[in-house]
Amino acid sequence: MRAGDQRMSTIREQAQACRDAAQVVVGLDTTAKCALLRDMAAALEAQSAAVLAANAEDMRQAAAKGVQGAMLDRLRLDEARVAGIAGALREVAELPDPVGVTTRRETRPNGLSIERVRIPLGVIAMIYEARPNVTADAAALCLMAGNAVILRGGSEAIHSNLAIAAALHAALRVHGVPEAAVTVLDDLSREAMVELLQLGDLVDLAIPRGGEGLIRFVAEHARVPVIKHYKGVCHLYVDRAADLELALGLLIDGKTSRPGVCNALETLLVHRDVAEAFLPRAAAALRERSVELRGDDPSRALVPTMHAATDDDYAAEFLDLILAVRVVDSLDEAIAHIHRYGSDHTEVIATADEAAAQRFVRAIRSAVVMVNASSRFSDGGELGLGAEIGISTTRLHAYGPMGAEALTVERFVVRGAGQVRHPLSRAQC
Repeated sequence: MRAGDQRMSTIREQAQACRDAAQVVVGLDTTAKCALLRDMAAALEAQSAAVLAANAEDMRQAAAKGVQGAMLDRLRLDEARVAGIAGALREVAELPDPVGVTTRRETRPNGLSIERVRIPLGVIAMIYEARPNVTADAAALCLMAGNAVILRGGSEAIHSNLAIAAALHAALRVHGVPEAAVTVLDDLSREAMVELLQLGDLVDLAIPRGGEGLIRFVAEHARVPVIKHYKGVCHLYVDRAADLELALGLLIDGKTSRPGVCNALETLLVHRDVAEAFLPRAAAALRERSVELRGDDPSRALVPTMHAATDDDYAAEFLDLILAVRVVDSLDEAIAHIHRYGSDHTEVIATADEAAAQRFVRAIRSAVVMVNASSRFSDGGELGLGAEIGISTTRLHAYGPMGAEALTVERFVVRGAGQVRHPLSRAQC
């Protein structure tokens, strides 16, 4: 057998084992799933030293390769972050179980009882980059929704991901669930990823979470359905009727609290009527926090130290202390800018004008729209979903932050008493 065939056989075998394990997971009731997740949290805490040691090795190798900034921050684990991952597992265990929930019930004139009931998707392939916490978050949400999961993380986090998976597997064994229910691939080649993405008979859904290049690669090579978690080009529009003190708070929190995440602000749009009062003050506050500003000519006229923005800057997910700025003449111009350059992730309006807020909400098509609230709340936990598997920018059954419910689908259950659509005549009988 050639090396390539060996690899592909292994990927298929792992996917088949995960598929088989999914049949065990789907049989777990709510009590069993919640107990499993709590034990996973305890196992992770018990093995935190091993997880941190593995992460230290990933950090060492990443630093040697020149990785820095936001990527390094996403990769880093410490005791507090491990505790946070364990806490997220426990939070998922407290969520309502979406499996078996009836979302619609009616009786038809012919006496048929019609129900729409949530069921698991089956096997989910999660493909992500330097976020070790995704290993646990995705496993927890998939299991709570009755699914098995194949996890393909980035090479920069391989030691961390395997160590976290080892802790989760310890809990799976205690509960008699096959370890393959949470499969972590150790073959991180692009060829292996393509093979996984083309296993339409074994994988029900692929969810890529990471940089633009990764997501495009998955979308181009997949033969299974894909829910894309595309880049976060998030905007704050400061309306002519905005409370400027409030707007400044939204700007500072959205841009500087954690610039390397997808719900951080990347572009500031300011109505011309308040630009002179707002922009110099905002620029000073951001300069104190080491933010580089790139703006259009009207912005630079008010803040001469601002760099000139290019068209590419307005479409960029910087994931860094860089902010694109533009002065607009109207709410409509702000909306048009977002439609042209946005990524359908999260948009914010700061305004005291309810009519302007309503127009913004209706016109913006993004997955999350905020009115006088920070973009940093665009997060599954903050929106009441518990942990999230990501933020979908694909307009399918799931759009926006995805919790456990988004990892199920609805099917029809029909109960009758012998009804047929075309009764036989006496002669036919």
